[in-house]
Order: sequence, then C-alpha cells, then structure tokens
Amino acid sequence: MTLTIFDIKEKKYLLDKSIELFWTTWGDKNNFKFYEDTIINSCKFDNTLPRFYIALTDNKIIGTYALLMNDFTSRQDLFPWFACLYIIPEYRKNNYGLEIQRHAIQETSKNGFNDLFLCTDLEGYYERSGWTFLSNAYMISGELTKIYFIKTE
Repeated sequence: MTLTIFDIKEKKYLLDKSIELFWTTWGDKNNFKFYEDTIINSCKFDNTLPRFYIALTDNKIIGTYALLMNDFTSRQDLFPWFACLYIIPEYRKNNYGLEIQRHAIQETSKNGFNDLFLCTDLEGYYERSGWTFLSNAYMISGELTKIYFIKTE
C-alpha cells in the first residue's frame, strides 16, 4: 500500500475526520474545541506553523502528525516541534512512522528551519530514526519528558 501525506488544508473534505482522529488520539473529553479551533485556523493561512498532516492509503486516513511552534514543554526556546505522530494500529509495522518522520523533516527544511524537536517518553524509537537526545524538560502537567532533535539539512 502506498502512503501519501498531505497538509490537512489540501484535503479539506477530510477536515472533520482529521480533527476527530487528532482529538481522539491526543486529546481528552475537555479539549475537543482546542483541537478543532487550532486545526481549522491552521488551514486559513499560509503561515509555516502550525501545520497538521494526515497520512492516507487508499484514501483512508491511517496516520497523523503536526509541526508546531511549541509542544507545551518548559523548553519554549526550541521550535519547531514534531508532534502527534500516530499510525492506526493495523497499519503499523510498515515503516509508515519512518516515512512520516522523513516527510516532517523535509517540510521543516522547506520552511527554513535547520532543526526539528520532539518530546517523548518512548525509549529507543526515535533514536533508531536518527534523532539525538538533547535534554530533559517538563511538560505543562509537571511531568518530566525527554527532548530530541534532528538536523533537517
């Protein structure tokens, strides 16, 4: 199956389904409007950030990612952030996560950024894809997280 990745603003007919997937994957019962408003407004302008992307196979949304100005960590000095990487479970093990990361790196470079950052509690996943540990930081919830970066050049 071929994976194609689009900025949501390029596939507005999938906007509602995309918002639903981002929110059900990353949100909670109290913040649907946050996801909806953020994603809808990202489609209105040609600003480089924030951007929300969907991954499709056979015109079905099977994954997501976002490029953001911040990911609600204590490292407000770092940007842009690679966030919201998700692949529907039955489509995992196809290297789609790696394809999405590559797409994000290309988009980041195309928009003039030399580094891309992410925060995660995963062990080993991003290191295998070439990301380098930078430091620990705190999430807005107070939890400790690890910050990684990758060069986009």
